[in-house]
Amino acid sequence: MPSARIRVRVQPNAKASAITGVADGVIQARVAAPPVEGRANAALEALLAERLGIPKSRIRVVRGAASRDKVVEVEGLTEAEALQKLNGGG
Repeated sequence: MPSARIRVRVQPNAKASAITGVADGVIQARVAAPPVEGRANAALEALLAERLGIPKSRIRVVRGAASRDKVVEVEGLTEAEALQKLNGGG
């Protein structure tokens, strides 16, 4: 099964959770959850799973758990497939 590692820049405490675009191969995302006790990471994983159409269990933050800049592993998609879907091409 393929897997992809994608870079994500997250803005917590937003009014609504959304993918706002892709810049230089980095997904720009906003999540409504605060950056407390892993809530923003969980919200990011749920947002990505919904946009990619895969179960949340196949997405996890692998680097940058306490940072706005994160690396997220996505099982079942290549990096190109994930970026295309997240950039509205899916």
